[in-house]
Amino acid sequence: MTWWCTGIRWKDGRPAIGWYGEGRGERVSELAYGRQIAFAARGERHCLGVRRAGKRTPCPTAETVSGRAGNAQCPECARLDRSFSVAADTNAADPRTYRVYLAWFGPGMVKVGITAEERGSARLLEQGAVAWAWLGRGPLMATRRTEELLRAALGVPDRIAYARKRGVRAHLPAASERAREVAELHARAAALTGWPESLERVGCEVVDHAEAFGLDALPGLPGPGRVLTEMVSGGFVVGRPAGAAGPDLHFADGLVVDTRLLAGWELVAVGDEAVTSVPTAQIPAVPGAPTEQDGLF
Repeated sequence: MTWWCTGIRWKDGRPAIGWYGEGRGERVSELAYGRQIAFAARGERHCLGVRRAGKRTPCPTAETVSGRAGNAQCPECARLDRSFSVAADTNAADPRTYRVYLAWFGPGMVKVGITAEERGSARLLEQGAVAWAWLGRGPLMATRRTEELLRAALGVPDRIAYARKRGVRAHLPAASERAREVAELHARAAALTGWPESLERVGCEVVDHAEAFGLDALPGLPGPGRVLTEMVSGGFVVGRPAGAAGPDLHFADGLVVDTRLLAGWELVAVGDEAVTSVPTAQIPAVPGAPTEQDGLF
């Protein structure tokens, strides 16, 4: 039975690589910063189907996906996934409690968003938010209206490209400065009128993810050709993870792997045998790399 990679999953505030096996469900392999990993892609990249309410439905036609696609889904499964999406406003009757948040990624890079309260801070970890704070909690549509109010009044977006987040991550101001910027924007948001009556305000408590992301150990900005842009069959990565933020896995030698590009692949452990290098990551196999028996992570 094949296990397909599903990319980074944040579990209890720590990064892990997710796996899906049809008929066997999902599991994770926890990542440890500083511990060498070595893996290669095998076969073809497959659509991962649709995940809803913690369960994944396989792609009915077992479609393959381009190695450069940021989403390991065929068009039909992506459309079905979108039909259940809170972001697409297609599930207005969702009875769960939601929260509105401010997320800080770098100087002047703040966004507003919503997430189901039951997910805690998982959404902030998945997006690579370095610092963040809750603004309020309430029914879905009340949080959605609040999100739109804050976007318009404060001039902040609801989305920031991963490339921009990645470009500033290695050279951020001190935690106190990050907290100050979030707190100031939180105060501006709290002073606005027009908040829905059904939304409960939440006081400012800034959370910082520097430790969870391993930011202090990052080697600096990735150089030319050191950000993985495509995985290919036989392509491999060997190195020691220094940190992770959102879907990005940062290696001690400066390589950055967007694990969304690993999703849909069967990944196998490699040792010193000859393998084909990934076009954007010319990384040689090294002595002592994990073997098939040792596992990938």
